[in-house]
Amino acid sequence: MSLKRFLSAGAIALALPATASYADKANDTAEIVFVRDLDNPDLYYSTARSAVIAGFQVFDTLFYRDTETGEYVGNLATEWEWTDDVTLKVVLREGVTFHNGEAFNADDVVYTFEHFGGPDGVAKGRPGFNWIESVEKVDDYTVIFHAKAPFPAAMAYLAMSNYIYPNEYYAEVGSSKFAEKPVGTGPYMFDSIDPGKGYVLKANPNYFEGPKHKAQIGTINVRTIPDVNTQLAEMIGGNADFLWNIPEDQAQKLQSSGRGNIINAGAVRVGYITMDAAGRTDPEGPFTKKEVRQAVSYAIDRQAIKQALLSEANTVIDSACNPVQFGCETDVTKYEYNPEKAKELLAAAGYPDGFSTKFYAYRDRPITEAMLNMLAEVGIKTELTYMQYAATAEAHGKGEIPITFLTWGSGSITDVSAITSRFFKFESRDDARDEEVKQWLDEGDTSVDPAAREAAYSKALKKIADEAYWLPLWTYSINYALSDELDFAPTDDEVVRFYDMSWK
Repeated sequence: MSLKRFLSAGAIALALPATASYADKANDTAEIVFVRDLDNPDLYYSTARSAVIAGFQVFDTLFYRDTETGEYVGNLATEWEWTDDVTLKVVLREGVTFHNGEAFNADDVVYTFEHFGGPDGVAKGRPGFNWIESVEKVDDYTVIFHAKAPFPAAMAYLAMSNYIYPNEYYAEVGSSKFAEKPVGTGPYMFDSIDPGKGYVLKANPNYFEGPKHKAQIGTINVRTIPDVNTQLAEMIGGNADFLWNIPEDQAQKLQSSGRGNIINAGAVRVGYITMDAAGRTDPEGPFTKKEVRQAVSYAIDRQAIKQALLSEANTVIDSACNPVQFGCETDVTKYEYNPEKAKELLAAAGYPDGFSTKFYAYRDRPITEAMLNMLAEVGIKTELTYMQYAATAEAHGKGEIPITFLTWGSGSITDVSAITSRFFKFESRDDARDEEVKQWLDEGDTSVDPAAREAAYSKALKKIADEAYWLPLWTYSINYALSDELDFAPTDDEVVRFYDMSWK
């Protein structure tokens, strides 16, 4: 089956000039271009990948995941011990200062977890916080984490998502002012932020010697350019050193032009379609019917889209997780492309002539439009609402979206608790509200026995597939474009580490 009839005309185009000269390293400033803006520099108010990337440069966590071994090592922590299944004692690194000169100590750790993860904290629903009962200060450089229950993935979250904030400065200025001038302990510090346009980072000359190293490039200038063709023109014209997450078709054109170096690397991120099975937008809506959700799943030719618009490194998936994540059961109900089956299921659900619905998305427009055309082929007529990620996530959390195409990077955490448990445990973006699924996920999230965890997650993932609550689409890989002057080796966790960049 050809995909051409499902693609919008003119969706893919790139004009290349005859000559180009790349930016050099003379001013020690790397020009970085991203598609999406840093939506909120107070990072606990964002789950966007742009915020994760900025956080890694400017802030530190207690632990750090070694990207080569997968082991957790001390970062702002130097020693730690699980004294029992629910108690973690942590000794903190001494002599560390925040970018504003404030000394780092136990008060900052306690404040961060209590302010953001406490009963009224903005991050209290995040798995990086909601496993914690309390954090106790023993002395200036010792804290004890008391868990509500055993939580095997604790170290992963403490390493990947729990940035430590300066308690005195944040309490003084509040969230809005902090977002204007965020302060961390990381290898880079914010020099300026221009909302909607980008930000500038400067190397932290006082950064401590830990698993992260000092920044090797003095200035990082991050610009937001939503249009990919304009991004590529910046690279070709010598005004950009680094582009992130370039679509496969554009990456191939840039590579063949000989005017940029393309590196492809794996990622934890997956794409999926979620449908309002719980009836939050409409108690009688079409997606409350299992047959309709299954029809959607049969209607979309995921393999054809993957072959046409994604890279060889992307893999079509059937389960609501990435196969690299612990507990990801892959032996689940599969929905191969079958438009006739989709039509039969729609008729059985009471929609022999199909129906109309709004469809939301925030990225990959050619892919989105191809999927919508496939839905139209079986009678599901869609009105595309294309928004920024933050707006889409907010509307989804409020239960205002009947069906949407989204992606999830799990905060680069290779554990099912970072994805399936985020969307199927009655939190704001849970479109299923299935008590049985939640019960199994709770069991998997809290058991210290790996086999018991896998068994519980298996049950949950099998039912999610049986009920077609999600249509998992594919894993993602990332295309990075580098100028000839820049040296950078990507990791498989989708985190761009500016402090690992250097000049050739």
